[in-house]
Amino acid sequence: MTGRSRYVDGLRLAVGTFTVLPVPGGRVDRATAGVAMALAPAVGALLGLALGGVLLALTPLTSPLIAAGLTLGCAALLTRGLHLDGLADTVDALGSYRPGPAALEIMKKPDVGPFGVVALVVVLLVQAAALAELAGRSAPAGLAAVVVAVATGRLAVTVACRRGVPAARPDGLGALVAGTVGPVAPVVGTVAVAVLASVAVPGRPWQGPLVVIAALAVVLLLLRHLVRRLGGITGDVLGAGVEVTSTLVYLGLVLSG
Repeated sequence: MTGRSRYVDGLRLAVGTFTVLPVPGGRVDRATAGVAMALAPAVGALLGLALGGVLLALTPLTSPLIAAGLTLGCAALLTRGLHLDGLADTVDALGSYRPGPAALEIMKKPDVGPFGVVALVVVLLVQAAALAELAGRSAPAGLAAVVVAVATGRLAVTVACRRGVPAARPDGLGALVAGTVGPVAPVVGTVAVAVLASVAVPGRPWQGPLVVIAALAVVLLLLRHLVRRLGGITGDVLGAGVEVTSTLVYLGLVLSG
């Protein structure tokens, strides 16, 4: 497989994994998975651009909170709700306090337990409140904030799939993508998102980059805990990382002091 075809297939895999958009089938192996996970923040930025556009379009027509809620609905639709599902499953597994194999079995169950429900409610409430606040900012700042939050969520996937991080299972998405990302992609992604974040908080260009770095630091600690508890990453762990990181960024970008 040539380098060009690997990147084309990796882009297809990234779009197919992180969005609901239909893409032509291509080669799927660990090489293309590494490209896809490295491109995750770029796909997230495009998704954030679409969601920011929805928020800006709806804000003049209704209340900021309703606009925020509808924007989150679009986010779930455009991602098939996979990341929210991953968050619920991961929190249920952690809340069980069971050892790795038993916790992994809980993550595979189709139902959602009380811990997962609470996690979903908290995350969606925080995101909705933050989006309602962002709806009152200037269009460039509000749009940049949404793009940064969504892109940083996907950057957490890039970081989680870096070399040295194992998979919890021998099959599934985690086994395909674990350890496929080299050291350059997380650094480039972090710098790119941090630069964009400098315009997300009017009058405080330092706050956005600081929020991005702090959110990634928290998720790194969470990832370390999950790898210790579960033995590695899974697709659900990646989904949880997306939602936790995006929520932390949304929260950080609307804090004032």
